[in-house]
Amino acid sequence: MKPAGLSFEQAPPFGVPLRFFLTAPWFLVLAAALLGWRGPELFASRWSPVTLALTHLLTLGFMAQVMLGALLQILPVVVGVVVPRPRLTAALIHIPLTLGALALATAFLSGIPVWFQGALGSLGLGFGVALTAINLALWRAPVASGTVIALRCALGALLVTVGLGLSLGGYFGWGWRLPVVTMTHLHAAWGLVGWTALLVAGVAYQVVPMFQITPPYPRWLIRGLAPLMAVSLVVWSAFLLGGRETAAALASVMLAVGLAGFAATTLYLLTQRRRKIGDPTLGYWRISMASLLAGALLWLATLLVPALAQAPQVQLLLGILLILGFAGAVINGMLYKIVPFLAWFHLQAQLFRRAKIPTMKQLLPETRIRRQLWIYLTALLLSLAAAVDPSIFTYPATLALGVTGAWLGVNLLNIWRMYRRALRSSPP
Repeated sequence: MKPAGLSFEQAPPFGVPLRFFLTAPWFLVLAAALLGWRGPELFASRWSPVTLALTHLLTLGFMAQVMLGALLQILPVVVGVVVPRPRLTAALIHIPLTLGALALATAFLSGIPVWFQGALGSLGLGFGVALTAINLALWRAPVASGTVIALRCALGALLVTVGLGLSLGGYFGWGWRLPVVTMTHLHAAWGLVGWTALLVAGVAYQVVPMFQITPPYPRWLIRGLAPLMAVSLVVWSAFLLGGRETAAALASVMLAVGLAGFAATTLYLLTQRRRKIGDPTLGYWRISMASLLAGALLWLATLLVPALAQAPQVQLLLGILLILGFAGAVINGMLYKIVPFLAWFHLQAQLFRRAKIPTMKQLLPETRIRRQLWIYLTALLLSLAAAVDPSIFTYPATLALGVTGAWLGVNLLNIWRMYRRALRSSPP
């Protein structure tokens, strides 16, 4: 008999999400290498080319890789819809996204327009395939649950983020005349608040109660948060483009309060866990939500004290909290849940009653997760410190970021090797 509750028929092949998951950690290593090469100048301003290169290694190379790979896995299993031709779709997303992220970082570092042009073509293809395939599947969902609503809003935000990003690439690659500063603010907000936060929320509604054994999220939050945030983003964008700064600031308050509310609710639910045995991925969720809450409160502070918004250190702290703290931590934690589970899941499907299947704890011992968690937390804290005093903390942050990225990559590679070994050693 197959384990209850698992649908082997609906799940895509293991290699579909795995190619994204195995690639992503090495972009953390690349980001650390860039940080070590250019040193404290990275913390001079969020607008410097080298800082923009580092930012896109993290957002495109690390975050987007895992988020899109996870969506290809989640949609069939959680939502009940299948992405057509999953292997081909995954390849047409993964390869252009990887090459495009590398090309864009090179473009920012070199300033050569042809690199921007190449990056735009590659990223346009990868995201075009992703948005088309995932939206076609998502809008066929049989039930519009809170998760489905949040994922639809997140995909809409990704469409806006990509459109703004491609337009900004046209400014650098072809000299298009655009309000670059305003569009950059829009690009960052739609990417971090719309795409990232709403995707994490949609997934959290399912996985936090399931994996962490907590009470469910409040129904009003599940049904209302994503539409409220999406509408607030549209209103804020309209005010910003129209030059109505006071009205835009009020809309920003709604966005920051929404993020803080989601983070605080998740942290509260994690205190209500019914399982008293410690879970090594719990620390990642706590770091992620604490970073999101801190980032939201810092954003609110910049709205109340406008002088703060102009301080380079505050802008960098906000970016580190939202990218490395919030998104990076939850992605680490989810990878450590998803990858060993999928390896075990697919081994059960292929070797059931034919060979002994390694357990998830054998595929990835908890001690490895806990040790990498402490290195990750060290990298986050040192990065925050480097934003305040780069001369002292930049290189320690570099070392910690490189180690945590490599450690994550090696842990995931070991799971894949054990999976392959189990398949090869099974009887025909």
